[in-house]
Amino acid sequence: MDDKSSGNENEERHRENLKQQQLDQYRKVNTGKPMTTNQGRKISEDQNQLKVGARGPSLHEDHHYFEKMTHFVKEEIPERVVHPRGYGAHGEFECYQSMKHVTKAGFLQEAGKKTPVFNRFSTVQGRRGSKDTARDMRCWGAKFYTEEGNYDLTTINNPVLINQDAMKFPDAMHAYFNNIRDDMPTATGAHDTFWDYVANNPESIHQTLWIMSDRGVVKNYRMMASWSINTYLFVNEEGKATFVRFVWKPVLGEHALLMDEAQKIGGIDPDFHRRDLREAIDCGAYPEYELGVQLIAMEDEFKYDFDPLDPAKFWPEEVVPVQLIGKLTLNKNVDNYFAETEQSAFSPGNVVPGIDFSNDPVLQGRLAAYLPAHYHRLGPNYQQLPINKPICPFHNNQRRGGNNFSIDVDKVWYHENSMANNTPYTTPPEKGGYEHYPEKVEGHKIRARSESFKDYFSQPRIFWNSMTAIEKQHLIEALSYQIGRVEREFVRQQAVNLLVNVDREMACIVADNVGVEHPSGTNVPVSTSYPSLSIFNTPYYAYTQKVGVLIGNGFNGKEVTNVLNYLQQCGVFIDIVSEKLGTVTGADGTKLKVDKTFLTTSPYLLDSLYVVGGSSLNQAKFNQDITNFVDHAYTHYKPIGVASLGQSYIQASEENNLAGVVFATSNPNFGKDFVSVIAQQRFWERK
Repeated sequence: MDDKSSGNENEERHRENLKQQQLDQYRKVNTGKPMTTNQGRKISEDQNQLKVGARGPSLHEDHHYFEKMTHFVKEEIPERVVHPRGYGAHGEFECYQSMKHVTKAGFLQEAGKKTPVFNRFSTVQGRRGSKDTARDMRCWGAKFYTEEGNYDLTTINNPVLINQDAMKFPDAMHAYFNNIRDDMPTATGAHDTFWDYVANNPESIHQTLWIMSDRGVVKNYRMMASWSINTYLFVNEEGKATFVRFVWKPVLGEHALLMDEAQKIGGIDPDFHRRDLREAIDCGAYPEYELGVQLIAMEDEFKYDFDPLDPAKFWPEEVVPVQLIGKLTLNKNVDNYFAETEQSAFSPGNVVPGIDFSNDPVLQGRLAAYLPAHYHRLGPNYQQLPINKPICPFHNNQRRGGNNFSIDVDKVWYHENSMANNTPYTTPPEKGGYEHYPEKVEGHKIRARSESFKDYFSQPRIFWNSMTAIEKQHLIEALSYQIGRVEREFVRQQAVNLLVNVDREMACIVADNVGVEHPSGTNVPVSTSYPSLSIFNTPYYAYTQKVGVLIGNGFNGKEVTNVLNYLQQCGVFIDIVSEKLGTVTGADGTKLKVDKTFLTTSPYLLDSLYVVGGSSLNQAKFNQDITNFVDHAYTHYKPIGVASLGQSYIQASEENNLAGVVFATSNPNFGKDFVSVIAQQRFWERK
């Protein structure tokens, strides 16, 4: 698709999107306009303070300077306590089929119904300026701008939580965060307090294992699944309720970085995930996710070997199938990070008729936590900010407060009243008013936890059983790294003593790696496994994989051009990499624009390589740069395509099997073969 037709489609989509139409009222362009103060006074000079002579003191009457400087020092708002490192994008959700048999939520009533959505992805532990690729849980807030009000679906990229009761959340986060004494370490759980917490709070081991698995180092936000964790209720028009959990499934499949890659990329490009998302949307490769629901009838609450209300337990897809009900497409980047992403605010309490809350103890606690956080960061009128504002009308008796943009002209601000005919009026449920599900609840007031929550190790064992050998190896490496960074030996010992409940062999390997005694006891006797829990059971595509083309002058123009054209037809992203920016010229005069140099990119930032080779003014350094890139790609199991001119850079020997390496020489199907290995992404059998 050419840029012009793509731009026309974007404009048409924008015109149809009610949220974008609303945001247009707030978008402001300064380019080409005269500079003014915030009061609209035109400015004649903006380089110097008002002084007594060129070398004299500045004057207090310089209101322009005071306005500029005092605004600057107050530009930032309080950072989120959790999830401060985030990035956002706009999108559109399309319903696949009517879900009216289980919910009366308006945006799920008919196939083809489209709803604008704003999305914010984030890590948990690191501060706003930390790195994207930290081993961490990823959170996802999706704000559906429905005709019945805003609906916020908050999810994380694994199906279990570290605590079973919201009372424990501050403790878990205090243990996970930077140490209060020295404010270290940043964006990692590889320290004493986190593992001390895990070892002494066994409910935490389940999510900890998910974070230590490949899902803790997601490849990018476009290839990340995300679960609601909490159990909600769907309620239909007849008042019948059903337990529901939500899951986002990326169309491109779930994929991960290696631990070494995540650590190195964090230093090379801390904005790696942000940049990937923005660049994909900019070039029209819109990220897509299917929304799935798992449903359990209320009368089946006690049917399963897990408690549906336990947020530290997953609902196995093989037991409670996922029904795909719609697709989200991210199709517009934010115009202003602060105004849209940083000021966005999500809450599980923002629901619409047809969606309600279960007695999940973490969900119940979350309902009380989000509003105070938003009031602290953004003020009591945060919902009037453009990014948070509903597209439907909203009327109530709230007034005043900081950042109140509404000019309310009514004579009364209370309910009930006669002066305004008792308006704004309430709406009965049958006409769209929100009504909580009238669940019958009885019992004594106690601080306690359900006995059904106290099986801490069966599901972690199932998760372990469900992994491939490669996934288990990665998990052991992550545990060995994280626990190995713990300074106190007794904490390391406690950690492996807990791991033995999941798998004895794994715990003993970790114990050897971190210098402590083998734990006593053994793992729980559970042999169940579920294919859905392995990240390897996911779709694989070449589409949007990034290929680094390592090239110099004198290449075979026809051969290389044909390959590049075919890669582009398949939606593969291409970076032309050479010794310097400008162009490289083929033997036949073909010219290619260089995107990156060996200095300005890294093999860690590329998914695969197309090794072309060629000539250079400094041939020895050029050859060494290519060799370094090839060595990295090979040892990180990445696909490699080799042009006829580039064969000298990688050759078969007794020490390698060249799995995932495709050569162009005497191969008329090289383009297709190369795309095929690019789609596979990793070759674990490589040696």
